[in-house]
Order: sequence, then C-alpha cells, then structure tokens
Amino acid sequence: MRTTARWAATLGLSAAAVCGPLTGAAVAAPHAAPASLYAPSALVLTTGHGDQAATATPERAVTLTCAPTASGTHPAAVQACAELRGVGGDFDALKAQDGVMCTKLWDPVVVTVEGVWQGKRVSYERTFGNACAKDAVGSLFAF
Repeated sequence: MRTTARWAATLGLSAAAVCGPLTGAAVAAPHAAPASLYAPSALVLTTGHGDQAATATPERAVTLTCAPTASGTHPAAVQACAELRGVGGDFDALKAQDGVMCTKLWDPVVVTVEGVWQGKRVSYERTFGNACAKDAVGSLFAF
C-alpha cells in the first residue's frame, strides 16, 4: 500500500511540475489582447487560356494578401489591393482603364480568385477575350 501511495504522490507531483507552467499560460491567453483588429484578406489568383476555369489549364498563380499590409507573390500587390479596396471587393466592378486599346482577337483567358476578402469567403471566375483585355482591367489581373 505504501508503494502505491508513493507512486501516486510522485505521479501527481510530476504532473503538477510539467503541467503547472502550461496552466498559467492557458489562463492568461483568454485575457490577452488580440494581435490585430482587421478582417483577413488573402487571395489566390490564377490565369490560363480557355473559356472557363474547369477546362483551362492554370498557367500562372499568385497570392495576394491585403491586410494589414499588401504582400504576396503578386508583382504589384500594393496597386492590386488599392484597386480592390476602391471597388469594395466587387471584382465585377473592375473595368478596363481609359485609353487602353486592344484587338478583337478571340484568344480567351480565364482568371479565377479564391480565398477571403475582408473576412468573407470569395470564389470568382471571369473570362476575357484575350490577354490584352485582361491586363487592361488594371494591376489586379496583370500577372
């Protein structure tokens, strides 16, 4: 009986020594201030030739994070985030820039956007007549 009591005491003290520091951190965590107060905005953009994303092979993909600062593999992340903020995240509101002239050659390019914009899940697909028409929309799809 003494051996059992000794093992129980040793086990209890060992558990307290190992888990004690963890409980202090766990208790402190709920009272800690949040790291930031912004809704996440992280997107993956792809482009490929074809009429629709289901049949087009992605040729290029980039990441774009707009909060708290613009970053990612997008070559013009700052401008792309500014364009998206300017239209309130409405991808359909992005129109061709004034003064850009493109041919009417039909060589369809499809662009997809997947991810989160200001805390809301987004899934977007758009087909342009050709690469010039895609790039004329602005820096968001020009990658």
